[in-house]
Amino acid sequence: MTEKNLIQEQARCIAHEIRNHISICDVYTEIIRRQLANSGVENQSVNNALDCIGKSLKIISNTLTDLKSLDNINISNYDLRELLFHALEMSKVYVNDKVINFTLEAADGCEVKIDENKFLACVVNIIKNAVESIGKDGWLKIETKKDKAFAYVQISNNGKPIPAEKQSEIFNNGYTTKKTGSGLGLYICKNNLKQQGAELRLLKSTEEKTIFEIKIPLA
Repeated sequence: MTEKNLIQEQARCIAHEIRNHISICDVYTEIIRRQLANSGVENQSVNNALDCIGKSLKIISNTLTDLKSLDNINISNYDLRELLFHALEMSKVYVNDKVINFTLEAADGCEVKIDENKFLACVVNIIKNAVESIGKDGWLKIETKKDKAFAYVQISNNGKPIPAEKQSEIFNNGYTTKKTGSGLGLYICKNNLKQQGAELRLLKSTEEKTIFEIKIPLA
């Protein structure tokens, strides 16, 4: 067996084991939903949390598919505001004891052509980085605009700025400022979006605010 085949076989086995545990999480999520319904309990916070768990599991499952195939982009039409709302809800788990004001300003009826799971993973990664850069309190804002062919998503925050001399390196494979970081997050985001005809770039990063922009084809 060649080294390449061995790596593929190991990846297949690892993916299989992880999928087993994803299935367990899926089953218990559904059990919780049923128990709440049978008990007549209506808790929007719990429902939101279960929705976020479900979407995160879909992203993990989609990522595991990446191990088996290079042709795994699943592009369809989605409402941009709805996607961004879900990304924000999923990202709030990273806030912990911080006080962060989240704002979403996105017009209704803006449809984009994108891979849902890869887009959500990208936005969540950007928000996570922003939350980590913010001190005890701060703000994060997502706003959209569009022209005839593209929608533009700007994600801004008032956290610690990216050093000017490092801003050209942040999308490089392996670049990180975190002690335990892999340097893969933004690199993967940029490349996944590029495969979908979308684009990720850093617009600015100053003491005032940091702004990332995603350019997405309209449906």
